[in-house]
Amino acid sequence: MGNKTEFQSNKNINPSNRRDFLKSTALFGAAACVPAVLVQSCTEQKTTSSGESEKDMPIISQSRTLGKGTAAMEVSALGFGLMGMNYHRGPFPDKTAMIKLAHQVVERGVTLFDTAETYGPFINEELAGEALSQFKNKIAITTKFGFNYAGNKINETPAGLNSRPERIREMAEASLKRLRIDVIELLYQHRLDPNVPVEDVAGTVKDLIAEGKVKHFGLCEVSAETIRKAHAVQPVTAIQSECHLMWREPEKEILPVCEELGIGFVPYSPVNRGFLTGSINEYTDFTLGSDNRNILPRFQPEAIRANLKIVEELNRFGRTRGITSAQAALGWLLQKAPWIVPIPGTTKLSHLEENLRTLDYTFSSQEWNELEKAIAAIPIVGDRYPASEQTQVEK
Repeated sequence: MGNKTEFQSNKNINPSNRRDFLKSTALFGAAACVPAVLVQSCTEQKTTSSGESEKDMPIISQSRTLGKGTAAMEVSALGFGLMGMNYHRGPFPDKTAMIKLAHQVVERGVTLFDTAETYGPFINEELAGEALSQFKNKIAITTKFGFNYAGNKINETPAGLNSRPERIREMAEASLKRLRIDVIELLYQHRLDPNVPVEDVAGTVKDLIAEGKVKHFGLCEVSAETIRKAHAVQPVTAIQSECHLMWREPEKEILPVCEELGIGFVPYSPVNRGFLTGSINEYTDFTLGSDNRNILPRFQPEAIRANLKIVEELNRFGRTRGITSAQAALGWLLQKAPWIVPIPGTTKLSHLEENLRTLDYTFSSQEWNELEKAIAAIPIVGDRYPASEQTQVEK
């Protein structure tokens, strides 16, 4: 296995289900016509660490490898995005409930957990530390730097970019404390800083790796050229970018360069911030709490109304195969390449288990191509980010 980072998963048991619109269909289809490939569903009764005693809890039994050689990192086939547990997703359950859910994610074999300094800022890392530090030898908690929290405080709102070497070092030390861990398994640059050459960024993370404070290096929302520059200084383990059936831009240049250089790809918002699950319509209220979807062009009522045609197509695909629209969206990503690891997040156990059960199903390339073709024919209304945030994403 060389220098790969390996994580073990617990073998416990528990059940699932989520969107009512396909509940009975999904159960029938799973039993009648679709083979299981990546998740072992246990049928004997066991008791989880949270005191639950239920049957058929989905447990991930296969891993995927991000990066290669000394940069290789072995993780579960699906990861988990922590952000929405207490940031940017409107009202959320209390901390106790979220800690319990985080433990349930670990129980089900997930080993890749994603957070960032800027989520809050700081509060999402703190939640991750409180919930997951006890599992630090079994899982990987990844985080990100890149914004101006010099002095580990809010200096401006919104925070500007800052990837100067001294800021990266300051952030790494503070994040280790917030996460309550001894080493950051994978440290990403969250957004490219035009004032700091990416070679300097990669060199700083390389030094942190040599010092034992970080194990792996990643980049978010950058161009193929930037990836090549950084990779020449410090081998990159993973690229994290938004990617789903409503945003396929990474397929043009990012996925090809990842395949060429042996870099993993971690798509965030793989169900487009909940939209592709079918649980959102033009009347959904995003004004509560800290939900950032209220400023995103694709989450305005007129855009939602137009884009629901895409969800209808996913439902059409899933209905005859016993899967939900969310599972179709995740399955499409997973079948793209064995080095792709989506990181869907949720605040509900039922949603988590639905996502994990995506790995129970496999379909032919022809079927996925037909889905792609059908959705590609539907015009998408609205940009993915407002202009103020789009400027931070490298083209």
